[in-house]
Amino acid sequence: MTKAVVGGGAKKVLYALKTATRMGLENTAKALTAKNACKACALGMGGQKGGMTNEAGEFPSVCNKSIQAQSTDIQPGIPADVITHSLSELRELDGHELEHLGRLAFPIYKAAGADRYAPVSWEFALDLAAERFRRTHAARSFFYTSGRSSNEAGFVLHLLARLYGTNNVNNCSYYCHQATGVGLDTTIGTGTATVEMEDLDRCDFILVIGANPSSNHPRFIHKLKGVRDRGGAVVMINPAKEAGLVRFALPKSLKSLAKGGDWIASDYLQPRIGADLAVLKGLAKAILENSAQNVEFITEYTEGFTELAADIAATPWAEIERRTGLSQAEISRVAGLYTAAKAAVIAWGMGITHHLHGVANVEYIANLALLRGQIGRLGAGLLPLRGHSNVQGIGTIGVKPVLAADVLRRMEDTLGVTLPTTKGMDTMACMQAAHRGAIDAALIMGGNLYEANPNSRFSAEALAKIGFKLFLTTTLNKGHIYGHDESEALVLPVTARDEEWQPTTQESMFNYVRLSDGGIRRLKDVRPETDILCDLAKRLLPESPVDFTAFKAHKTIREAIAKIVPGMEALADIDVAKQEFHIAGRVLHTPRFKTASGKARFVTQPLPPVDSGLLLTTVRSEGQFNSIIYERTDSYRGGLDRMSVMMHADDIAAHGLADGDAATLESDHGIMAGVTVRAFDIARGSVMAYYPEANVLTGCAVDPRSHTPAFKSTPVRLRKAV
Repeated sequence: MTKAVVGGGAKKVLYALKTATRMGLENTAKALTAKNACKACALGMGGQKGGMTNEAGEFPSVCNKSIQAQSTDIQPGIPADVITHSLSELRELDGHELEHLGRLAFPIYKAAGADRYAPVSWEFALDLAAERFRRTHAARSFFYTSGRSSNEAGFVLHLLARLYGTNNVNNCSYYCHQATGVGLDTTIGTGTATVEMEDLDRCDFILVIGANPSSNHPRFIHKLKGVRDRGGAVVMINPAKEAGLVRFALPKSLKSLAKGGDWIASDYLQPRIGADLAVLKGLAKAILENSAQNVEFITEYTEGFTELAADIAATPWAEIERRTGLSQAEISRVAGLYTAAKAAVIAWGMGITHHLHGVANVEYIANLALLRGQIGRLGAGLLPLRGHSNVQGIGTIGVKPVLAADVLRRMEDTLGVTLPTTKGMDTMACMQAAHRGAIDAALIMGGNLYEANPNSRFSAEALAKIGFKLFLTTTLNKGHIYGHDESEALVLPVTARDEEWQPTTQESMFNYVRLSDGGIRRLKDVRPETDILCDLAKRLLPESPVDFTAFKAHKTIREAIAKIVPGMEALADIDVAKQEFHIAGRVLHTPRFKTASGKARFVTQPLPPVDSGLLLTTVRSEGQFNSIIYERTDSYRGGLDRMSVMMHADDIAAHGLADGDAATLESDHGIMAGVTVRAFDIARGSVMAYYPEANVLTGCAVDPRSHTPAFKSTPVRLRKAV
């Protein structure tokens, strides 16, 4: 690709206008200006400050992802004669086509052994679901939700599951930032961001590691540009040089558009895939060798420094250079920028967490902040870039296999119930149990678990062995048509966030809880998730001490959460006061850490084994959100299609291929045929391919501490297509 690519720009403005026109300008305006949290990423936009206003009060705060997400919500219902095509016929559609068939507008059911879905009534659907779960032993079931659902729906889901008798309650964070929660908890005693959005306007340095916010968090680019405008530095660490991270034409800035974009990255390091821990040790080594650590902060507020310093001293530069493909000079240059910063924020994405050593990566990010005292004060701290709009909130309110002891106790005391204490399974453990034939029923609320899983063959086989699956969704995806040939599947249509019958709440990546009004009516026969779950609970658990009829009122749910979950007390009257809030005790503007000693901990970990040969990382395109495909080509990577495989030109040549050649990519887990190799600015030995298509290659091995699969470090082999 010889033409220089710039992120954003006039083409994105025109695309947004085209999408808005297709949706209808009145529909678009209503959706974007209503007081509802954006349903795309977790970067805090929407709520009571206004649909296009972020939680810092900035307007306009909207991006392509927001408009794309709204475009599928505003679609008309899928006609019944389309729904009733056979599964084999529906499988001829790709993810983009399925998403754009329209909204699911009525319940549909596929009987065991049947080859297609058929419309059914709500009464039939709810009675059937209750009967299937009633005849299933609770230990042979699981309950899963994506990060799209509200806090209210998530709470009812995990309450229902636990009263039913299982702690097999999990969410999509096990496939994204669970390693962040574990790594931060061991170091600073809390598992989420330590900064608020306003801190991004106070800092003079931001380090972004293993993330591509130009595609996945576009509004974050505005904050990076702000740092550059204030004379600060923005450093990217990523195996691939992404055009939108180098230069970006901000759509809301006429000046930026007119001059062809603004420079975003001050510096850019491109280590080999999987070398993050070595890079972080290198940065720490450069700081310590220059005696640039914050001795006063370390002495007063941390423990474990002596062990860390010894670990860093024992790691030679030659080993760091060999693993990373970077020179000591390059790493030291970036360490110098970090050392010079008065207030620094370190942000990261799944390029850090999607490894067998993802937790260790996060721990060393925390180590880096502690070395310089860049945490526990205004304008400085740690920021995991969360993907889905409420994935953090879903975890906060308890959708996870293990509840904290104090939360479990409060839940039992508040609701007058006794909950199971058996060990629950995380997401991959549930899928592996299904693959062994040990799961008979599953409730899957939102998302696309089939394509979220690594190893597509394994995923389909596991789902196929679950006798009964209940899905709650707004649109159809491949998760509804793969893995169901011989089993039962019931799919229920739900309201989108802005269609909820009552206000709902969501939590941003900055620990900020927002209130969404809902209230828009588009389809007559869709229902809120809370209503569906409560109606199912009343049928399944008629003797339950919990009044699920009362829990249909969202205010009742919020009052319960406020009593049960520490830090969420202000949720009780948020619908009356309209006061959105930061969860108490999470934003760290003073160096007070929730550890046993009250001090932050330096954690020491060894470097992981080195993989030889090519390593694959799966990535998203500019035109997708999670597994949802809005555009088939990637405008930020020169218009590449979804079967493109990106590699260094020298690696392509070493395999006897040329840019544009057809090839086959394979791993120990599968084969991806019909790909096109494309020369890309990426570290040697690194391969990029698009998720979820490349999931045929990824395996099910997980980080032993977070149980997160290694989506971004799969050994692969390349050969020319025959």
